[in-house]
Amino acid sequence: MIKIAIQGEPGSFSHEAAIRLAAQMREELRGEAIASRIVPFALSADAFSALARGEVDAAVIPIENSLAGSVTEHFDLMLSHEVTIVRETLLRIRHNLIAISGVSIGEIDRVFSHPVALAQCRKFLADHPKMESFAFYDTAGSVKQLVELRDSHAAAIASAEAARYYGAQILAANIEDNPENFTRFFYLKRSAEAETAPDANKMSLAFTVENRVGTLVAALSELAKEGTNLTKIESRPVHGSPWEYVFYVDCQLHTAKDGDRALAALSPHCSMVKELGRYREAVRQSR
Repeated sequence: MIKIAIQGEPGSFSHEAAIRLAAQMREELRGEAIASRIVPFALSADAFSALARGEVDAAVIPIENSLAGSVTEHFDLMLSHEVTIVRETLLRIRHNLIAISGVSIGEIDRVFSHPVALAQCRKFLADHPKMESFAFYDTAGSVKQLVELRDSHAAAIASAEAARYYGAQILAANIEDNPENFTRFFYLKRSAEAETAPDANKMSLAFTVENRVGTLVAALSELAKEGTNLTKIESRPVHGSPWEYVFYVDCQLHTAKDGDRALAALSPHCSMVKELGRYREAVRQSR
């Protein structure tokens, strides 16, 4: 039994991503009969701590949404824990208006969901002015509350999996404004137990540079000299050191040596370099 931590309630998009990643890992093991159990946590920090302490075997976390941007808290947590990215997946985000069984859409006057989900369904909500929206801590959690309270005038915005899990009905499907709505999820393991996939073609790393003119440019120039193709760069403030930053970078790899050369090129120009993981780049798929 592999225990996989997620942040959020069962039926959330993280839950769906964890199920998908667990299935992919089983395929790699050629169908070996390994069961997985999803372990939900209210806070991301608790999920990371559980993984670091060995209470779970892995964690699945969202790192970036194609519309809302990065989940910055998770960059900080990856840096402060000895965890390693071993796989990523892209999940198409489809939002649904969900209510308890037997309710019609005309009865709904309140809609609950995570603030990001509400923001991604503005057009639908504008077309239904009777529905007042309220922010909630989790998409699936809003469905859970709905079913527990048996409120026939309230609805939630969440995944189809959340409706199935809690026994609710979908009143309107695919209500998101933009169909190009994907979230990238990482599958994390403890660094001491993580193995690099032989076909890894992507690397994530973090580094800091001294607060002097040209240091960041020099570091990135060295990566360019090595032919490293950066696909993402993100900066986060260093806690306790105002105006100093950690830079998070994703780059493509052609061979394992490409990653080694990139790390070696950065080291002379950086006060800290940490490899966060080498893994196979996810291919965008619709579902």
